[in-house]
Amino acid sequence: MRLTAAEKQEIIWMVERSDLGVNRTLHQLGIPKSTFYKWYRAYIANGLIGLEYKNTGSRQQWNTIPQVEKNLVVSIALEFSELSPRELSCKLSDEQKIFISESSVYRVLKAKGLITSPAHILLAAGNEFDKKTLFVHEMWQTDFTYFKILGWGWYYLSTILDDYSRYIVHWELCNTMKAEDVQLTVKQAIKKAKLGKRQRPVLLSDNGACYVSGELKDYLSAVKIKSIHGRVAHPQTQGKIERYHRSMKNVVKLDNYYHPEQLKEAISEFVEYYNNQRYHESLSNVTPADVYFGRQEEVLKERERIKKASLKKRRQLFLQQKLLHLNKEILSNN
Repeated sequence: MRLTAAEKQEIIWMVERSDLGVNRTLHQLGIPKSTFYKWYRAYIANGLIGLEYKNTGSRQQWNTIPQVEKNLVVSIALEFSELSPRELSCKLSDEQKIFISESSVYRVLKAKGLITSPAHILLAAGNEFDKKTLFVHEMWQTDFTYFKILGWGWYYLSTILDDYSRYIVHWELCNTMKAEDVQLTVKQAIKKAKLGKRQRPVLLSDNGACYVSGELKDYLSAVKIKSIHGRVAHPQTQGKIERYHRSMKNVVKLDNYYHPEQLKEAISEFVEYYNNQRYHESLSNVTPADVYFGRQEEVLKERERIKKASLKKRRQLFLQQKLLHLNKEILSNN
């Protein structure tokens, strides 16, 4: 599918503003570096006019997306309107077993008027802990956030997120933000994760009173967990769990709650979605559960197989249509 000058300009803006770097951003968009820099040089030299398509002849592309697949993109996008082009591309591969690149999904939706602005959601923030973890349960991040329940007052959500996989190991909705609430969350997380006595993560938190209390230090020491704290006025340290809380509250707080059980149900539904269905860009577009349970490589290999099969099928269809057209020309000349 050929891009318009405006769409090329949007892609240039996205790459310029991305925190991921040029190579990784272009890889996520499915655009070759040579193509991008050709556009970029033309844009610098002549502005938007430099990005206009110059017709050098009618040449049909073998990898043109069939109309039936374009219709499928639109249908799924309308059913799951909350998904970005990146997430739709992954969903098509995992569930429909067809490959359509993120950039192609974007262009199909753009042509149908379903996208009216640059898809800046494709570009993730760069906030992260300076020492990256290498395996599941190497380090957990924990933090509190709060909700107001009408007629009940403030409630506090204590969450533990696995740093490597971003999987939500456990959460507790509490009446307070005390050390005992943190202890309960950690205890249940250890139980859910089925960790042995010699398998203990480092616990990363901020410098809140409950996290630096002697009571919590004694408990963590007893269960052989090392506690570390983020630097003051440096929110990037706990960036992963803070971004999770922000994403979760953007959805959960759309409703009012009149009983703690209602809020618990809503949080539980979001955690289920986040862990098992939400494609995470920083995890190569697999879910936290895929990484947590060791399925990531299997999922990525299957997507690569589907990609090759889809491209092979499109090439075969193109050759068949070309041969049919050639036969018709021969018959008409005879």
